[in-house]
Amino acid sequence: MEVNNATIVTAFVLLGLSNNPQIQVPLFVLFLVIYLLTLMVNLLILLVINTDSHLQTPMYFFLRHLSFLDAFYSSIIVPKMLENLLSKWKTVSFLECFTQISLVIFSGATEACLLSVMAYDRFQAVCHPLLYAVAMNRRVCTGLVGASWVTGVSTSLINTLLLAQQHFCGPNLIYSFACELPPVLLLACSDPYSSIASILTTMVVLGFGTLVLLLGSYSRIIMTALGINSAMGRSKIFSTCSSHFLVVTIFYGSGVFRYMTPASGSTLEQVLSLQYSVVTPLLNPLIYSLKNKEVKAALKRTLARKSRLTF
Repeated sequence: MEVNNATIVTAFVLLGLSNNPQIQVPLFVLFLVIYLLTLMVNLLILLVINTDSHLQTPMYFFLRHLSFLDAFYSSIIVPKMLENLLSKWKTVSFLECFTQISLVIFSGATEACLLSVMAYDRFQAVCHPLLYAVAMNRRVCTGLVGASWVTGVSTSLINTLLLAQQHFCGPNLIYSFACELPPVLLLACSDPYSSIASILTTMVVLGFGTLVLLLGSYSRIIMTALGINSAMGRSKIFSTCSSHFLVVTIFYGSGVFRYMTPASGSTLEQVLSLQYSVVTPLLNPLIYSLKNKEVKAALKRTLARKSRLTF
């Protein structure tokens, strides 16, 4: 629409991954399978942790929240992407786009905090085992998770509200399969200084702040492990922490690069977005379950109970 000879954008167009119908259908099938697997695996992790008494520890309390967040994050992105793959008109309303941006920022910020909290939990377990039960009691764990969620909500609101103050007069083409802050900000006709400053502040304070906590925790864990004379003890420590470190590497490696570089709609940006929004929510529970003997044992017990109830 036009007001006073100035165009006001009321909807955006998600150009998606491909406009070729012969490619869109296979992509739809592929990402539908990934999405269903993501929901199934994360919900299974939630079920196992909630029902197995052996997993009622701080580490699995945090893992439960991470699994819920991964299922939620995937549900923000994938359903709309699947719809657009089969739709001729790939428009998304202004409100719907900004809601998706807000939820993406919330999920990413909350997960960054949760990962640093999980690293701190492993630090306490490895470096202060005798005081672990006191240091990571239920009140502390609940407070750390609550702070992670509050930080995610606050970060989301600040960045989304600042973006909403921008004037969008066209074009309205988003070179992505989802509404994310960098490609949408690229379409702003007004001065994006406040939004750019907010993004950079978020990345420095939240992104690098949590990364410093992660690296600090793992540095202490490695030093403690190397000081143990028992090879079995060192192996147990590294085995417990390696899965978490792998998840952290994948999350920060793709997310930081995506938000710290100017949006251009390149193939690399699309790949990185797919990695942390579609692939990572599936990889996280698989990494934790495949590398964790306690989770695998609990899963076997849960399946055994289900089979006995069935027969």
